[in-house]
Amino acid sequence: MKYIFSLLVALSAIIIVNAQDAESAKPGIVYGNYSETGAAPISVNDLENKMTDNKFDGKIQGKVVEVCQMMGCWAKLKKEDGSTVMIKVKDHEFAMPKDIVGRTIVVEGKAELKETSVAMQKHYAEDAGKSKEEIEKIKEPKKELIMMIKGVKVVE
Repeated sequence: MKYIFSLLVALSAIIIVNAQDAESAKPGIVYGNYSETGAAPISVNDLENKMTDNKFDGKIQGKVVEVCQMMGCWAKLKKEDGSTVMIKVKDHEFAMPKDIVGRTIVVEGKAELKETSVAMQKHYAEDAGKSKEEIEKIKEPKKELIMMIKGVKVVE
C-alpha cells in the first residue's frame, strides 16, 4: 500500500512539473499575484533613480535575459547599460516558465540593493545552467539590485 501511495505522489509531482512547463509565456499571461491596479510600471532602467533609502516598492518593466532553469523561481531583467536586476519569486509561491527569456514583463514587488555572496552567485549560475568554468570564475561577493516579486505579467 505504501508503494502505491509513493507511486501516486511521484506521478502527481511529474504531472504538476510538466503542467508548469507547458504553460508558455505569452502576452497577457499572469504568474503569481499581479495586480492590474495601482501606479503604472517604471522602466527597469529608472529603478535606481526611483529608490528611496536603497528601496523601491511598486512595478517595473523590462526584458528577461535569464531565468532559473531548475524551478523558474528567479529571472534577470536587462538594463540599457548591460547590467541586470535580479527578480526573485517571494517564498517560491509560483514559477516562471523557461520560455520567458526574451519577453518583456512587468513585475510587482519590493526592490533593494543587497550584497550577494559568492556561494549564492554560484548557486544562481548552476540554476541558470552555466558551465563549470563560468561558475569557477565567481570569486567576489557583489552588490546588486534584487526585487522580491509577488506577481508577473507578460507584456510582449
